[in-house]
Amino acid sequence: MARPALIRLAGMIAATATCVAAGTEAQAQDPDAPIVLNRQFQGGNVAARQTVTTVDADDQVTVSTSATGNTLSGAVETGHLTVDSEQELQGDVEAETTLVLNGDTDGYVTSVTQANGNYLAGGAYGGDLTLDATQTVGATRIEAVSDLSGGTARLIGGGRIETSATANTVALAAQGGHIDGEIRQDTAATLFSSNYVAVQYAPGETEVNSQALGNVAAYTGAAPASQNLRLVQSSTGDLVQAGTSANAGNAWDLAGRARAGGNQGHFANAGGSSLVEAQQSNSSRVWAESIVTSYDYGQVTSHAQAAGNALSVGNDDIYVRIDNDQINTGGVQADASFAGAYGYDAYVGADAVGNSVTGYACAECGATLQADNVQSNSGDVSATARTTVTGDSRAVITGTNAVGNAANFYVTRPGN
Repeated sequence: MARPALIRLAGMIAATATCVAAGTEAQAQDPDAPIVLNRQFQGGNVAARQTVTTVDADDQVTVSTSATGNTLSGAVETGHLTVDSEQELQGDVEAETTLVLNGDTDGYVTSVTQANGNYLAGGAYGGDLTLDATQTVGATRIEAVSDLSGGTARLIGGGRIETSATANTVALAAQGGHIDGEIRQDTAATLFSSNYVAVQYAPGETEVNSQALGNVAAYTGAAPASQNLRLVQSSTGDLVQAGTSANAGNAWDLAGRARAGGNQGHFANAGGSSLVEAQQSNSSRVWAESIVTSYDYGQVTSHAQAAGNALSVGNDDIYVRIDNDQINTGGVQADASFAGAYGYDAYVGADAVGNSVTGYACAECGATLQADNVQSNSGDVSATARTTVTGDSRAVITGTNAVGNAANFYVTRPGN
């Protein structure tokens, strides 16, 4: 049973900083009042750890471990809210979960381990939100680790075990509202997300996932909604790595997935217009590795996905405007593997891309999609898949895809 090649980090002390702000109806009626000024600095280390031990658990096992440097949330329900936010992290962040599941675990196992640098959430519901957000992470270490080892656990009910390490995150949502403004995200952190699972028997559907991302900005709009945003992201840390190792003696439906990215922007709207200007720059080495093994198996999946810069802008309505500028100089690597003896179906895939942009709009709405796209990649890009089946099997389906620059723009029907 192989572990992904991840570096272990030293222990850290715990600390946290939280600020919550919300626009109220009373504020919205005064055009001079609804403003939030937020300044957060975290210089110490932040750590969250736990160990869970069970014996023949009859019901569910649910575990959550989360460590975050700075967090801010704000929303407006009517009128207008302005948020001016600066978040800075100069300490290390670690989240670690150890699972000791003895005997038969009959219920579903859910374990989520998250290590976050800076986090901001904003919403506009029947109102307008103006955002000016800056997130900075220094040359720190951010690590999420989960371990279910021993090889004797029996996951009768299956489960989902996940790890995630992210430097900067902005999450926005709108319904019956509008969001505009600027998001600036910069990280020099080294990020690790490690998820190791070794069990004897897993007859229930079992998913083992890891994710490591430098900068993330996401927007979701439900009709009617609209956004006009400028995004500037930079990832300069030495390494952004996600490693998954999912292992079983006998598994009926086992999946291991790893995803790593330097910069990511995802904007999905339904109603109104979508206008996004994005600048993404990555020099970090980005590596996603998924290892899956099972001696006897029904269906197994091993997938690794790595991207230097990725942007997606879509609208199930009439207008999309994208101005995209992406530069990747870091190496991008995706490795996926499976090894087994006797079974049915094995699916193995690895996808790696230096720069990627996708834009889409609604055909039935008579949509207009305009895009200006500039992409430059000078980093090495590799995707590798290895599949080994030593006994009888039914199907083996594998694929690798490595691309320097990828751009996709299309107009389609909603839901397609």
